[in-house]
Amino acid sequence: MELRIFTEPQQGASYDDLLRVAKATEDAGFDAFFRSDHYLKMGSVSGLPGPTDAWVTLGGLARETSRIRLGTLVTAATFRHPSALAISVAQVDQMSGGRVEFGLGSGWFADEHTAYGFELPDMKTRFDRYAEQLAIITGLWETPEGETFSFRGEHYTLDGAPALPKPAQRPRPPVVLGGTGKKRTPELAARYADEFNIPFNSPEVALAQFDRVEQAAAAEGRDPKEIVRSAALVVAVGRDDAEVSRRAEAIGRQVPELRENGVAGTPAQAVETIGAWREKTGITRLYLQVLDLSDLDHLELIASEVARQLD
Repeated sequence: MELRIFTEPQQGASYDDLLRVAKATEDAGFDAFFRSDHYLKMGSVSGLPGPTDAWVTLGGLARETSRIRLGTLVTAATFRHPSALAISVAQVDQMSGGRVEFGLGSGWFADEHTAYGFELPDMKTRFDRYAEQLAIITGLWETPEGETFSFRGEHYTLDGAPALPKPAQRPRPPVVLGGTGKKRTPELAARYADEFNIPFNSPEVALAQFDRVEQAAAAEGRDPKEIVRSAALVVAVGRDDAEVSRRAEAIGRQVPELRENGVAGTPAQAVETIGAWREKTGITRLYLQVLDLSDLDHLELIASEVARQLD
């Protein structure tokens, strides 16, 4: 079981805060550091000092870390033109020596789009654009050097793009898709995904969606085992009940709710929860959503008392 650290910087974090967490993630032996791609806070937090851009952040971290994988869970397709995004991600992959994993989603947070003037189309249009973005980004990366890439869709047209720069990973960085949509999401995953993620849901919902992705992959002619199964869950682990309660309070959550919907409790209880998820759903990778970025001891505890029992 690979454990990855997942952060939500829009809730209030500077680049320096993220750098400290990323370095702690690497030093503790976790597999990867991921972040969300949002420009507006959610809930009652202040969000100060304000948002940081996902790919600017990851470019900085690419030069400040040496081992951990880096990525987004997930980049919003509504924020950036696919050609520009392909260039940014390829550059960060080069800067990291080939450690990027590319998560892309259709975009969803309406208030954020209103606040910053991003268009948020209806769901059908959004998914049509999302599908074209995936085709363009992967197409640009996979085009052989010296050749050009063209694309003509309903929403985007490219004519003779040089398809440069190339990412360090060939033919491209791993693509992470996710969500619980029952038709188009599995179809897109079958075509493009190297990993499929279920964020903040139950094992039962996850298993049903993994089955849909598996069926879609088989229909596409792919071996379903090529697609890594993963989940994302909020985490609050403590050495005793008092420490668990303190960590839950720090992120504005209740312990019973966290036990039901996340990975919460003592290290032994966390191991039990993760083991149950693995047994029920077949996941081999888990993103632990860490919301208190000042609590680096939390990461050290999970690494030393939880991760070592999952080998």
